[in-house]
Amino acid sequence: MDEIVLSSFLSVIFEKLASAALETLAPYFKTDYDIEKLKRSSLQIQSLLADASQKETTNQFVKRWLNDLRHLAYDVEDVLDELATDAIHREWTDQSETHTSKVRKLFPNPFSKHSSYSRTMKDKIDVITTKLQQLLEEKDALGLVVIEERRSTNVNRRLQTSMVHESSIFGRRVEKEALVHKLLRDEPCGQNFSIVPIVGMGGVGKTTLARLVYDEPKVTEHFKLKAWVCVSDEFDSFGISKVIFQSVTGKTTEFKDLNLLQVALRDHIKEKRLLLVLDDVWSESCQDWDTLVGPFYACAPGSKIIMTTRKDQLLKKLGYGNLSRLRTLSHDDALSLLALHALGVSNFDSHLSLKPHGVGIVKKCDGLPLALKAVGRLLSTRIDEEGYWKKVLDSEIWRLSVEGETVPALILSYHDLSAHLKQLFAYCSLFPKDCLFDKENVVRLWMAEGFLQQSTPSDSNKECLGHEYFDELLSRSFFQHAPNNESLFVMHDLMNDLAKSVAGEFFLRLENINMEEALEKYRHMSFVCEGYVAYKKFEAFKRAKSLRTFMAVSARVVGQRYFYLSNKILVDLLPELPLLRVLCLSGSQISEVPESVGNLRHLRYLNLSRTRITQLPENVSNLYNLEMLILFGCRSLAKLTNNFLKLKNLRHLDIRDTPNLHQLPLGIGELKCLQTLSKFIIRGESGFEITKLKDLKNLCGEFSIEGLDKVHNAMEARDANFSQKRLNEFTVVWSAASANVMLAKEVLNELRPSNDHLKQLNIVLYGGLEFPNWVGDPSFQRLKHVSIRNCKKCTSLPPLGQLPSLKKLFIEGLDGVKVVGLELLGTGSAFLSLEILHLKNMGGWEKWSTNSGVVFPLLQELHIEDCPNLVEVSVEALPLLNVLKIHRCDSGVVRRLVEITSVVTEFQIEVKNSSHLGLKAVKNYWKGSGEDKSCLNM
Repeated sequence: MDEIVLSSFLSVIFEKLASAALETLAPYFKTDYDIEKLKRSSLQIQSLLADASQKETTNQFVKRWLNDLRHLAYDVEDVLDELATDAIHREWTDQSETHTSKVRKLFPNPFSKHSSYSRTMKDKIDVITTKLQQLLEEKDALGLVVIEERRSTNVNRRLQTSMVHESSIFGRRVEKEALVHKLLRDEPCGQNFSIVPIVGMGGVGKTTLARLVYDEPKVTEHFKLKAWVCVSDEFDSFGISKVIFQSVTGKTTEFKDLNLLQVALRDHIKEKRLLLVLDDVWSESCQDWDTLVGPFYACAPGSKIIMTTRKDQLLKKLGYGNLSRLRTLSHDDALSLLALHALGVSNFDSHLSLKPHGVGIVKKCDGLPLALKAVGRLLSTRIDEEGYWKKVLDSEIWRLSVEGETVPALILSYHDLSAHLKQLFAYCSLFPKDCLFDKENVVRLWMAEGFLQQSTPSDSNKECLGHEYFDELLSRSFFQHAPNNESLFVMHDLMNDLAKSVAGEFFLRLENINMEEALEKYRHMSFVCEGYVAYKKFEAFKRAKSLRTFMAVSARVVGQRYFYLSNKILVDLLPELPLLRVLCLSGSQISEVPESVGNLRHLRYLNLSRTRITQLPENVSNLYNLEMLILFGCRSLAKLTNNFLKLKNLRHLDIRDTPNLHQLPLGIGELKCLQTLSKFIIRGESGFEITKLKDLKNLCGEFSIEGLDKVHNAMEARDANFSQKRLNEFTVVWSAASANVMLAKEVLNELRPSNDHLKQLNIVLYGGLEFPNWVGDPSFQRLKHVSIRNCKKCTSLPPLGQLPSLKKLFIEGLDGVKVVGLELLGTGSAFLSLEILHLKNMGGWEKWSTNSGVVFPLLQELHIEDCPNLVEVSVEALPLLNVLKIHRCDSGVVRRLVEITSVVTEFQIEVKNSSHLGLKAVKNYWKGSGEDKSCLNM
């Protein structure tokens, strides 16, 4: 099942050997014949991969050959990377020399007695060449031949039918009724047929649900004709049309031409209401779809096509958005299903001793019907053996029997993945079960590992490609949105098991591992965070000389658990791992970074977030290949390296939540690849000026700029060119109130970001009297969150009510504002999307008024705190308000706000000076209303 060896990783590496990379390798060969021999060997190896991938599942010798080949591909890439890194190093150290001497130094004579480096490289290349030739010589003994790579098909999947026993189905009554309702409903449609989608992960019961409604008597009566086709992975329009024709006519007429077949089909279904089930559709091609459905335009109105699929791309292309996915079974229904297949009855009443084990197994299967059936059938032969049930519970039995039916749908889903996706999915075996991960971080890890390579990539496209791959895995249910947090993702436990099973001898999650195991073969390792990580646990890692990944992970968000790691571990271990590309120590309570980190020449990803470090070693600036430097949450960090000029490949510098870091190093403005610079600190003439941002044209994502009071004129801010930067979260901070209020406004005006991407805007300590026009401009259609804090000189608010997507608004510390009224609302209807409003520490605020138009129609939470002078409120009704929190405000304000609410379910009230009259008035109002406001906090 380990087909990841066919990944683009192999293809790209051997393409390098056969093409441009040979220019770099050329000085290490004696003759052109040796170069040509290596090129031919590489191309021959590539041509055998398709045959080898088909044979590895049944031939362990072929599987071993493929594993040896992939290990060799890793070695080749390490050598190429080392040569490229050395070239960069020599460019820096030999800048004063002529072009000729540079070339001589970049490609030293490999046979020079004084070039130990060259001899070492030549030895490595000789070993690679020999291994490659040996693998090629083994092809005949293994029976490997050159074939055209084809997509595999699953014959057994095509044997699925519409037959089902309803008594064996649990937990689908609601879904069945909803589906039947859709089928019987005549809805407006531009054509005579419409699609009824059933989307969900493999094994969740899509086909079963379709079977239930297909044989429902009301459905059978409603439709004149019915047909069921299992489409599977090959979308064969001729074959599908033939099955439909045979179903609706009962004839086995042979057609040699698709056109004749579809004409005959059209004539038979003309003006008849048709129900067609297309089960297990994998195709994403609209062209395939258009070819198939041509005859169905002749059907009677109200015809329906039920489509079951794991992939929603085709449906989205056809205009079916907001697709809901079929859920897994509830605990009770899952337990009944397990009992039925294990015991022959739908409960454990006659086998009470087995029920605790059954409950545990159900929890492990997480409501996936296919897994429950497979495990149930396995247990059905041992219904009197409690020990066996416990053994199954304690193991992960559904993962072990790959050749059986344990989770065939999941395995089928994996086999359908492209070679690129197989490798990326296998990499995720490094994450433990229930680990929540961030999309951006996973894509950057893939990129750092070199998994986003293609034949003709550009660096700017790599992350876009990674996002596409991630979305593909998400759409196929290999990833899922995390519960209660749509911004994070998780793998279903069964998917995690599948990833671990295909990881082979390349990916290892250090978790109860026998340390006598041959760790030297692994290329990527992660370790699960514990309270204290002992030195002994990592001694065996010293044998893993080829390790590329050393990553701390936790069972929650990656890097969200603190743990203690002995400094001796890093000091002793890191020098033994010279090929590391990814080093993640997030959450470790280390206080210093070993100098040896600066010697990790291949390092692309360095994550030291949420550690106790105070500074970085100076030699970190020698990491020429570094692309990601993550220092988020290093609250003690006060100093980076002095010079970032050498980090030309740096794309992401995350220094959020680093309150003690007040100065950035030289060279930041020269990093043309930089996309993430989460904090920029202006130091005036003695340090960084805002104009340094001019050349950082790729900045995107989250960005904070501090010290804007040190900007001397608005032209400096204009030169920074913020309108061309793709920021989705923008924070502007003045470190002190500006004496020149006009300059403050002019500077903020020039900081206007692109309105195409901005989702969150934070303005802090702004020193102007009023805001420039762009703040509140309705053209910012994606802006959802605005925070304005401690702008003490402001006397009025911007027209934020005109922002069409604004959901959260926080206003705090604007002492100069006395009236909040029409200027905040703008013109026409206002705050049409606002759900949460916080108003805090508004010492001068006296009056809050709105016009009679529609204001706050969706407001759900209102928080007003420390506004002691607010005495007049003339706000209209707040129809959806359910949370009202008022602290240290006048009792009259409390009374007025209570009067205009109707559905509030949560109160927190603290009246200014605890006024007895105010309390009595409010309580009397509640008493008269007959509502229970017992949650009042006085």
